[in-house]
Amino acid sequence: MTQQNMIIGGGCFWCVEAAFNQVKGVTSAISGYTGGQRETADYETVCSGATGHVEVVKVTFDSEQISYSQLLNLFFSVHDATQVNRQGNDTGTQYRSAIFYCNEEQQQIAQALVEQINEQQLFDKDIVTSVEPLEVFYAAEDYHQGYYLKNPEQGYCMAVVAPKFQKFKAQHAQLMKES
Repeated sequence: MTQQNMIIGGGCFWCVEAAFNQVKGVTSAISGYTGGQRETADYETVCSGATGHVEVVKVTFDSEQISYSQLLNLFFSVHDATQVNRQGNDTGTQYRSAIFYCNEEQQQIAQALVEQINEQQLFDKDIVTSVEPLEVFYAAEDYHQGYYLKNPEQGYCMAVVAPKFQKFKAQHAQLMKES
């Protein structure tokens, strides 16, 4: 098994984490924060928008089962990468679309994919996803981990996360873990 990490920000981390934890070859998806100016990050300060951090998910995967490129394509299907600093009603820099690369190979793959998607005009507008170096990843508080699966009846989960999660699973059924 060859373990690698991928760090992605696509709006609220609850949806992204729930989706990626269901993908074959993914050993874990952990909600967290990165990309900010402060030396620490927690939910309250990140939500203030003052730290520059992004809500992200650290995806650990077996590259012998699924590639980084495949996972990036899934990333672009689970959020709207054409919105600047927002996902739906969630607004602020903490919700920006971003890929934080762990090495030069990831940087090259991510940048090439962003360019390819924009050249092929796969969306109504160009994607605005930034490709940035990973400096430090802060795991989110324990109550955020697996939040959607633990709280499916919570209002935000029912209204926002569930529809995106179900659509993701239907679109990529062949890549989902067996229940």
